[in-house]
Amino acid sequence: MVEAAPPPGGGAAPGVACKTAAMSDATPAGPTGSSTPSPADQPLADVDLDALVTDWIDWKEAARRLEVTVAKVRTMIRDHELAAAVPRPGAGQQLPADLIQEAAPVKGLPGLLTVMHDNGYDDRECIAWLFLDQDFPGRAIDALRENRGAEVKRRAQAMAF
Repeated sequence: MVEAAPPPGGGAAPGVACKTAAMSDATPAGPTGSSTPSPADQPLADVDLDALVTDWIDWKEAARRLEVTVAKVRTMIRDHELAAAVPRPGAGQQLPADLIQEAAPVKGLPGLLTVMHDNGYDDRECIAWLFLDQDFPGRAIDALRENRGAEVKRRAQAMAF
């Protein structure tokens, strides 16, 4: 395996390419010429999830919506059927509410998360990629929720290259 050199100012671990939102064909959300980098220009791990995802739920609420136990939610996160992250310092691990639809994970989400984890992305990066405004049109999570997941999955697979 050829190791990728980290970009100036930090970057990915050896052997893992730096994963930025720009890799996913995202469009910058900030104003043109802004001195603050837009979410599309930041590494996915550095994106402010609390600003990106408007509705977070804890594991107990996720269990209620899924009609399962909290232990089952924990298992679903571990098995990459759902993704969870700490949205802001001091908050516990939570899930974006949009990952659940009709008492189940959004159609296509478990397979997409597996592909992304196989490509070296963690839950935080997966959530950032799903919720960034992209040219699907819109966000990847919206495309999945509207049963337009084929393009989302194709792009996730292509990010490995």
